[in-house]
Amino acid sequence: MTQKKLDVITIGRSSVDLYGAQVGGRLEDMGAFRKYIGGSPTNMACGTARLGLKSGLITAVGDEHMGRFIREELEREGVDTRGVKTDPDRLTALVLLGIRDREQFPLIFYRENCADMGLTEDDIDPDLIRDARSVVATGTHLSHPRTEAAVLKALKLAREHGLQTALDIDYRPNLWGVAGHGDGESRFVESAAVTAKLQSTLHLFDLIVGTEEEFHIAGGSTDTVEALRAVRKVSNATLVCKRGAKGAVAFTSMVPDDLDDGISGPGFPIEVFNVLGAGDGFMSGLLKGWLDDEDWPVTLKYANACGAFAVSRHGCTPAYPSWEELQFFFTRGIKQPDLRNDVELEQVHWATNRNGDWPEMRVFAFDHRMQLEQMEGATKQKIGRFKELCLQAAGEVASGQAGYGILCDGRLGRDALYKAAGTGLWIGRPVEWPGSRPLTLEPELGPDFGGLSEWPLDHVVKCLCFAHPDDDAVTWTDQEQTVLRLFSAARRNGLEFLLEVIPSKVAPVDDDTTARVIQRFYDIGVYPDWWKLEPFKTDAAWAISVEAIERNDPRTRGIVVLGLEAPEAELATSFERAARFPLVKGFAVGRTIFADAARDWLAGKADDVTAIARMKEKYARLCRIWDGARAQCQEKVA
Repeated sequence: MTQKKLDVITIGRSSVDLYGAQVGGRLEDMGAFRKYIGGSPTNMACGTARLGLKSGLITAVGDEHMGRFIREELEREGVDTRGVKTDPDRLTALVLLGIRDREQFPLIFYRENCADMGLTEDDIDPDLIRDARSVVATGTHLSHPRTEAAVLKALKLAREHGLQTALDIDYRPNLWGVAGHGDGESRFVESAAVTAKLQSTLHLFDLIVGTEEEFHIAGGSTDTVEALRAVRKVSNATLVCKRGAKGAVAFTSMVPDDLDDGISGPGFPIEVFNVLGAGDGFMSGLLKGWLDDEDWPVTLKYANACGAFAVSRHGCTPAYPSWEELQFFFTRGIKQPDLRNDVELEQVHWATNRNGDWPEMRVFAFDHRMQLEQMEGATKQKIGRFKELCLQAAGEVASGQAGYGILCDGRLGRDALYKAAGTGLWIGRPVEWPGSRPLTLEPELGPDFGGLSEWPLDHVVKCLCFAHPDDDAVTWTDQEQTVLRLFSAARRNGLEFLLEVIPSKVAPVDDDTTARVIQRFYDIGVYPDWWKLEPFKTDAAWAISVEAIERNDPRTRGIVVLGLEAPEAELATSFERAARFPLVKGFAVGRTIFADAARDWLAGKADDVTAIARMKEKYARLCRIWDGARAQCQEKVA
């Protein structure tokens, strides 16, 4: 049998969720919103992908910014987007949501003739369906003849080709036209027409999942057992009924008189913070177990755990766990019921769900400020323009390839930062005031670090801290407090964090000096995504530092080596040594590349073309030196 490329295809809604950032107030009082992808099938596609399934999605988005956002987020999550249609005429759906209290979660759907409701039979690709092991539909797309026809075609093809099929009833009364726009929070309104429509399709599924209220609409009775039995009369599917705090039960054959007699799995007593999207998290875990042929208690264990993560965090898709995180949770257990405040668990969640992959890092660092300001002819405007030339040089060397990046500041290099958006370059942005010790930060951050809320989410917070193990207690306390506050603010704003330490600029060093500095920051709860370290002169120094990082954080992104304006030959030697350690991903070098060009350009001795050409040549040569050093190490290992 031909190996299927996809484990699961979900079909139906896709939207941009605008979640109220304030918790505990009315939706009317929200002053800021966080933007996530949403819609049950979209959430499930991402949730299953995080759990290791090969997932695809059939939906439609608008030909505009929100539609591109959804498509890009899906691709970052590893979801196959061949079935995502771009509708040139309709807008992407939007949903506004809020967390009022533990019982109220107001939401408003903006779905009037939206893109995903424009899905038609013609948008269902038979080859895509044949490429999968299962198709999962959701109830909303059975509410309109056009989208119903698309879903039924997908299900018909699935049945013909032996795929497994599942339905998440996902009943939203206002999306069926039986409740008003202001009743988005409503989960149940009786409707004989909706019941009839659902029952006309239930025979097409091998698995049907819903809350008690959703089975009430599917079965046409507000008595749950009676409703389940009505569904059983028209479908041989396994029925999984979600019961909130009571967990969930599965029925593979006849429905007993007592729901407690169904098959159940372990539950997880946690604090309920946000129920929105919990069902999609539950369904993601359920699909993982179901498609992996686990028994029902194990499958429900996965589902209950994924649902627990969802109700304890802000947002839908962002709350769902990775497979590694789920296994960590099962092994370690619950330490505190409010999972979002479990520091150890949240670190695993963050580290295993970060966007992008950077196995190699060739970073052109032109975030320098003080050094450029001291050059002949330098003005703020000219330095800003020169940084745009640096960006152009970096972009031309990268030429759209992965593994290239820049370090650029927001005070003198703001225009270059703006132009770097969307180029595919990794972007690091410094926050330290140049040369400060104890550490002082750039004024743009503000005294409360609120300036980070204005940063694009793909900018990495880079902080250079001149620290040494022999620093006095007052200096250590001052610097640790600043770095910890900065790290916390970065995480709160969804930004990665790079910490640079150069103890050799403070006092004499030996092989374990940097490792001791690294350990101090881990000891206070700082877990950098990246470390930027000076080029050590011994293998022992590298080995000790790498061990300190991996012991404290086995999921760190890695290390980049800085240059300190070293001559190219000296850098080549340091690259050769650093490349022996897989945790070292590459370099972040600046003045070795740009210093001579900057001096001449700022002094009016070189034009733009010449400056760019000189920097391109040096940057490209350093990239080749690094690539050669890494390749040589890999050959030795092989």
